[in-house]
Amino acid sequence: MAVETFHTLIAKNKRNSFWLILGFFIVFIGIGLIIGLVWGGYEPDVDAHGRPVETAGWNWSFSIAVAAVAAVIAFFLTLLSYYGGSSALLGISKAREIKKSDDPQLFNVVEELTLAGGVPMPKIYLIQDSAMNAFATGRNPKHASVAITTGLRQKLSRDELQGVMAHELSHVRHYDILYATLMAVMVGCLVMLCDVFLRSLWFGGGRRRRGSSDRGGGAAQAVLLVIAIVLAIIAPILARILQMALSRQREYLADAGSVELTRNPDGLASALAKLAGDPEVLEVANRATAPLYIVHPIKKFEERSKSVFDTHPPIKDRIQRLRSLAV
Repeated sequence: MAVETFHTLIAKNKRNSFWLILGFFIVFIGIGLIIGLVWGGYEPDVDAHGRPVETAGWNWSFSIAVAAVAAVIAFFLTLLSYYGGSSALLGISKAREIKKSDDPQLFNVVEELTLAGGVPMPKIYLIQDSAMNAFATGRNPKHASVAITTGLRQKLSRDELQGVMAHELSHVRHYDILYATLMAVMVGCLVMLCDVFLRSLWFGGGRRRRGSSDRGGGAAQAVLLVIAIVLAIIAPILARILQMALSRQREYLADAGSVELTRNPDGLASALAKLAGDPEVLEVANRATAPLYIVHPIKKFEERSKSVFDTHPPIKDRIQRLRSLAV
């Protein structure tokens, strides 16, 4: 059996993440097209004088237009998240930027890792909370920040601190936070699109146009309407599953990236073991920011982290993987 190194693990996780993102786009475009068909209706073709002919067809142009409008809205929301998401996340987390004079050892550790990883020095933030946790944010390595709680900072050895900071810098190097932000926006857009569609049904959305039943389109329209309603309900759930699976893959990838930078799997493994034993809940965390942290900040989620809806893989699995890596 071939030994799995951090290089092969990174390559595998990148491939898996690509297919997950592609799958989300397929779901998003598909539901948009179907909703557009329901809204546009099953209508007859017309001749050069605008008179109906015997054949009928779906209003594909309207369906494509609906999907295009949804894509444009999602694009602009994504731009807003791209440029302003980092500051918002740090503000929500009540993180305070610190200078090197405030914590020389922490800065020295991060500086060593940036040299090893070939990335710019990120801004460093401190969260005043006794719970143990940390996260990274930023749209790219040039605009990156890492945040650590006072609880985690005080309870880690230097090797453990190095492992955690290397994990967070790996998120930056791999553009994980950008992916996470974009996926969150896309899921939100899909939920909004499906909600608008379901609400529109109460106001006559998706009604067949006059004459469609006379040309045999009524049955097909009814079937499509049922399919569209079912998809509108389950699509956000499927999208959330894709998003959570992507988040779990990125955590494994960042763990492997930490080993790549430190050449010391035990440092991060030991830190994760301490995090697993921490009973405290991070008060400033919420559902939006929870996926960013190195471990889930709400302990009841971490305890049952075998579900497809979990944002983090089980800590025990992560520790086992780290200790099996060949470096």
